Amino acid sequence: MPERRDITALLHAHAAGDGDALADLMPQVYDELRRIARGRLRHERDGHSLSPTEVVHEAFLELNPLDRLRFEHRSHFYAIASRAMRNVLVDHAARRNAAKRGGGEAPITLDGAVPDHARPLDELVALGRALDRLHQLDERQARVVECRFFRGLSLAETAQALGISEASVSRDWTFARAWLHSQLAESPDGR
Repeated sequence: MPERRDITALLHAHAAGDGDALADLMPQVYDELRRIARGRLRHERDGHSLSPTEVVHEAFLELNPLDRLRFEHRSHFYAIASRAMRNVLVDHAARRNAAKRGGGEAPITLDGAVPDHARPLDELVALGRALDRLHQLDERQARVVECRFFRGLSLAETAQALGISEASVSRDWTFARAWLHSQLAESPDGR
């Protein structure tokens, strides 16, 4: 418990303009951020070109400058950092997919289907877009998906991280998966 207060206090001190608070915060949160990044990468294709360290660093670049963000508490900070990591992976997949598709050049078609190794990139981009839409419709359900799918948290851990009951997490997880499945089934490429 003392760590939670320390992290929350540092987040508040940083938001209040304490320039040293961020330097004190980083060593305390870095290992947990790398654990979250490893969890996100676990759902990626084998041989992903980003390491957990790179995902964490890219996420911090996305969150920079941190002084514009107001973190309410430790869990809020980790949830926003986790979402930034998801955005890093989706953007990375989109760039890789664009490069694979010619990077904006006119496509050259060959007889045959799109190779199987391109499919996970397309699916990741589609999932990221669907999750963004879900976030607009029901932020809590989107946060449950981020905790369960991307962070690999259990129902109980998700409930604790979000400050809601396990029953609510279970219900949100069921509805969110069904909604995401329907969205992905309706995607233009039929995947």
